[in-house]
Amino acid sequence: MIAIINFVFFILSALIELLTWAIIINAVLSWLVAFDVINLRNQFVFNIARALEAVTAPVMRPVQRMVPALGGVDISPIIVILVLMGIQRFILPAIQSALIGLFV
Repeated sequence: MIAIINFVFFILSALIELLTWAIIINAVLSWLVAFDVINLRNQFVFNIARALEAVTAPVMRPVQRMVPALGGVDISPIIVILVLMGIQRFILPAIQSALIGLFV
């Protein structure tokens, strides 16, 4: 049972890591589009941007509603990444060790 708990928490940690990278890539992609380095008329770029938006929007929207843009700069990706890192480094290991303690 302990191996299953470790595996589940490994998967959860990996998903949080992937979401963090998706947020970073989405932010960089939005900057590249804003500064006209890349163009959304390119079908490949458009599909990547749309996929990243679909993945990150459910996490980003609640924070974007609460935190206003500071001087036109959206700091919500930074806040979401910090929260995700906190969950990954502090909350998940605490829950994992508590669950393992139940079975030992």
